Amino acid sequence: MKSIMKKFVTALTALTLMTAVCFSGASAATAAAIYSADALFTSRDLTQTADVSGATRYTVTDGQEIRITAAGVYVLTGTASNVTVYVEADEDDKVQLVLEGLNVTNSNFPVIYAKTADKVFVTVSGDSQLAVTGTFAADGSTNTDGVIFSKCDLVLGGTATLTVTSTANGIVGKDDLKITGGTYAISASSKAIQANDSIRIADGEIYLAAGTDGLHAENEDDTSLGYIYIGGGTLNIQAGDDGIHATSVVQIDDGSIAIKAAEGIEGTYIQLNGGAISIQASDDGINAAQKSRAYTATIEINGGDITVAMGAGDTDGIDSNGNIIINGGTVNVTGSSAFDYDGSAQYNGGTLIVNGQQVSAIPNQMMGGGMMNGGMKNGGWGNGPYGNSGFGGFGGGHGGRGW
Repeated sequence: MKSIMKKFVTALTALTLMTAVCFSGASAATAAAIYSADALFTSRDLTQTADVSGATRYTVTDGQEIRITAAGVYVLTGTASNVTVYVEADEDDKVQLVLEGLNVTNSNFPVIYAKTADKVFVTVSGDSQLAVTGTFAADGSTNTDGVIFSKCDLVLGGTATLTVTSTANGIVGKDDLKITGGTYAISASSKAIQANDSIRIADGEIYLAAGTDGLHAENEDDTSLGYIYIGGGTLNIQAGDDGIHATSVVQIDDGSIAIKAAEGIEGTYIQLNGGAISIQASDDGINAAQKSRAYTATIEINGGDITVAMGAGDTDGIDSNGNIIINGGTVNVTGSSAFDYDGSAQYNGGTLIVNGQQVSAIPNQMMGGGMMNGGMKNGGWGNGPYGNSGFGGFGGGHGGRGW
């Protein structure tokens, strides 16, 4: 029996070393950033004021429909109910809507509905409030379910505060959606900010309270799209589901981000290059799941100050269905399971802190699916890479098909 136990301990130690991989000091170079801010934002995107010297001006009245059919700058002001601003310009036109103290409450339809244009700029120059309080009505086959709803590229910027309240989604873009400045307070029963192709944030103060996801980018037709880029600004997100959710890539280069959600950040390839990120989650803190065919599920950390605090139970601080690569930064995880990965792990640099203690390796708490799920708790090491049903565990004896 002693001989058997000695062999078991030796094998267990070897497995632990294989699954808690430490490549500290390895020669692997930090991967290049997936996206570059220079390619994502134009100079006009980043300009926070509009030239209103030749602008067309509207003061809203109850029940009004404003239809904009040509490129130009349009200033909107006043307080009213059941007002919709339609943008129906040519597909190569750029339209700039300047909110100069606009306060509109609608019962069942978007306040701003951009149907056609090349790009629509919403520039907040005076504190404004937009709300939809009832069940959204569709526009034919289009489910217009956002207070601001755009079928074309949408750029949000400015120098004042925009407050958005919705019984469905807050702001919806069916193409690219960019935020480059201004302050936003968005409360939505479903998603706070949603886009098909991308959500790109260069700057601004963004406060989101969402029933489901805070930021959500998803393109069902092209899974190489549906990405989220954050290059600066301040984000405070409270969400019932995911704080940040992207089909393909989540890339964070800079900014101050605080998330309290069921799951903090979810995407296929998550690349964290800088910024201060704080996550409180009741499920996974950061989760790379295979949602896109264009990328392998990976969490790559090259820099930044990342703090993840997990709730009790079957939760993971940093969970990848594929690989984990840490090249730099400070990663501080508190919870019963700090790391979980199904592929490989590389630790090339940076500082790792698990439950208050600095460690020199990336542990694999779940042991290929098992410490909590079908693993030690159920008398087995789980469905790992070393066998179909694991070691068999203490409770199940040596009968599992493992190793």
